[in-house]
Amino acid sequence: MKTEQGIALVNRDDDGVDRAFREDVLAGLRQRQKAVPARWLYDDAGSQLFEDITELSEYYPTRAETEILQSRGNEFAELIGAGRAVVEFGSGSSVKTPLLLRAIDPAAYVPLDISGDFLRESAAALAEKFPNLAVHPVEADFMREVTLPQEVLGMKKLGFFPGSTIGNMVARTAVDLLRSMRVTLGAENGERPVLLIGMDLIKDRAVLEAAYDDARGVTAEFNLNLARRINRELGGTIPLDALQHRAVWNDAYARVEMHLEATRDFDFSVANENFAMRAGETIHTENSHKFTRRSANTLLLAGGWTPRKRWTDGEGRFSLILAEATEKRDAP
Repeated sequence: MKTEQGIALVNRDDDGVDRAFREDVLAGLRQRQKAVPARWLYDDAGSQLFEDITELSEYYPTRAETEILQSRGNEFAELIGAGRAVVEFGSGSSVKTPLLLRAIDPAAYVPLDISGDFLRESAAALAEKFPNLAVHPVEADFMREVTLPQEVLGMKKLGFFPGSTIGNMVARTAVDLLRSMRVTLGAENGERPVLLIGMDLIKDRAVLEAAYDDARGVTAEFNLNLARRINRELGGTIPLDALQHRAVWNDAYARVEMHLEATRDFDFSVANENFAMRAGETIHTENSHKFTRRSANTLLLAGGWTPRKRWTDGEGRFSLILAEATEKRDAP
């Protein structure tokens, strides 16, 4: 793999603090229901903890998605075709990304991730497996439109968004992301990129909750790491011993919710702004929406993508969907 140093597009102040991180945290803590967007769980430590989560017995999505990628490679090759630039929204999985790259023989690979060190480590790990593939890592917030490296602008593109990360977002945010992906991949310039996206499926409540509250407590550490990051990067004074991880299924919204729950009353500050939490109050840190075939299709269509092919694992737990950028038309 021909690696490059990469492009850094994260906006930091003179102290090296990510401005968007600070703004999102402060805005979220001011709300009646305190909340921080799930993307901020993924600093370097959080990204590594999530990799650990994917290996847990309770966490089925990675195994189910990997099964699809392993068994459907010939179909991916036929429908996607060789010679595309694969743009992965998030640092590449050490297991899933190589399966896709081997199947479709791309011309280039562009991982986008907000966690710079983890991004570069991921690219370096793939280097040993694909010595002839050009890789252009970009440190950026992929929730917004990203300008891709000049080297891939003339290539046909495949967006890759595995892991059901789209499920972390409420519907309006997910639609906004899908629309910005269209722009990043060139659809607004007349190109017809395709998108391979993972979406987890609705299933038994006990299975869902266990996947986000494992017996070893790795997911709890992943969630609590957000508070550690706030303290470290934003001068926070959150007492970590006063928080506990909570994961619950919200049937009305078809999602598992992760919260950091206060076990006692306490006051704290972040970036020189004062806050308080009472016992039982929570910071809502992540949603993981689950889908049916219809709700998945509706979300993609609203974001400007037309579903073309859908695969599920043998137990029907998880889906991978190949979608094509919808051609603009004047009629309804």
